[in-house]
Amino acid sequence: MSAFKEGDPTTLNRLYGRSQGKPLRSGQQELVDRLLPQIAVPTEGPVTAEELFGFDRPLHFEIGFGGGEHMAYRADMLPDHGFIGAEPFLNGVAQALTHVREGGLANVRIHHGDALDALARVPDGGLTMLYLLHPDPWPKNKHAKRRMMNDGPVKMFADKLKPGGEFRFGTDHPVYLRHALMVMRRFTDVFEWVVEDRHSWEDRPSGWCETRYEHKARTTYGHEVWYFRFRRK
Repeated sequence: MSAFKEGDPTTLNRLYGRSQGKPLRSGQQELVDRLLPQIAVPTEGPVTAEELFGFDRPLHFEIGFGGGEHMAYRADMLPDHGFIGAEPFLNGVAQALTHVREGGLANVRIHHGDALDALARVPDGGLTMLYLLHPDPWPKNKHAKRRMMNDGPVKMFADKLKPGGEFRFGTDHPVYLRHALMVMRRFTDVFEWVVEDRHSWEDRPSGWCETRYEHKARTTYGHEVWYFRFRRK
C-alpha cells in the first residue's frame, strides 16, 4: 500500500530494499564493530566539515555508495577534501570500510542508513560535490515515487550544493534515465547541465572511476551507461 502514497523519498519516510545480504565475514564484522563507530556521521547535529574533520574543507556527499569504490577513489584523489558516504546496505558498508582501512583514508565519514537523513542536516550551500551513481531504478510505474531522482530530493540537492558545486548522476537503466532527465528539466533555474555533445553523457568524465556494478552492467548484461554532470547556478 505504501507504494501508492503521494510523495517521493523526502516524504515517504521509509527505506526500500535490502538492509543486509549474506552474513559478514569475521574481518568485515570487526570493521563494522570497531572502525565504523570511529568514522560514523553523528546521528544528531549539523553535518559540516568542521564537525566531521575538525576544520573547514570542501565537502563531498555520495548517496548509496554501493561497495564504496567510487568514494574511496575520489577520497584518495583529493586528500584535502572531506567525503561523506551514505549507504543502508550493511554489506556495502563493510566493503567500504575495507577500502578506508586499506587506503588509509582519514578523509571519509560513513552514514549507515538513509542518505536523506544525513543530507538534511548539511547546511544549505555546504557541499562542493554530490554523487548519485546507479541508484535503484524502481522501474515499475507504481514504484516511481521511491526513486531518488524526484522533485523533493533534487530540490534538496540544489539547496545543499554551493553555487558552482556539482551534482553527478549515472545510470545504466533507460527507464530511470528518461525519468531523471524529465525531473531535471524542472530544475533548469538552479542547475546547468554541463554538456558539449553526446560524448558528454556517453563517455565517463575524468575523475569518475568505473565501479564493480558499472563493469558488471557493461560486460555481463551489455548495458549502456550514461553520465551526467549538473552545475549549481
